[in-house]
Amino acid sequence: MESKIIFIYDGQCPFCNQFAELLELKSNLPNIQVKNARENPPELPTGYDIDTKGALLLKDDEILHGAKAIQWICSQIKNPSNSLMQILSVTFSSNQRANFLFPFLLVARRVTLFFKGVPRKLIF
Repeated sequence: MESKIIFIYDGQCPFCNQFAELLELKSNLPNIQVKNARENPPELPTGYDIDTKGALLLKDDEILHGAKAIQWICSQIKNPSNSLMQILSVTFSSNQRANFLFPFLLVARRVTLFFKGVPRKLIF
């Protein structure tokens, strides 16, 4: 039986959009669905703050949030067909690197969304 994997991200964030697009098109991960949290709120689990903690990964009955979600995805990517995806998979496949770098990505995301005038509420 194949695993059901759903990546949930903020569709208003340009960084998240780029990662989601690469994930769908270039990651070579089978059975992954990519969903924009701003367009699919009824399908999301409750109690998770995408705005301050980052994306979600629903993997069968397990929920990974933020750095853990990105780290798991990047650790699963084998032979990506895109140089940016290759860099991301090498960089974020390490738990230690992901935990160190992810807070900087969240800050960059928040600053970008602030300047775009995007509301912060993405808590489910």
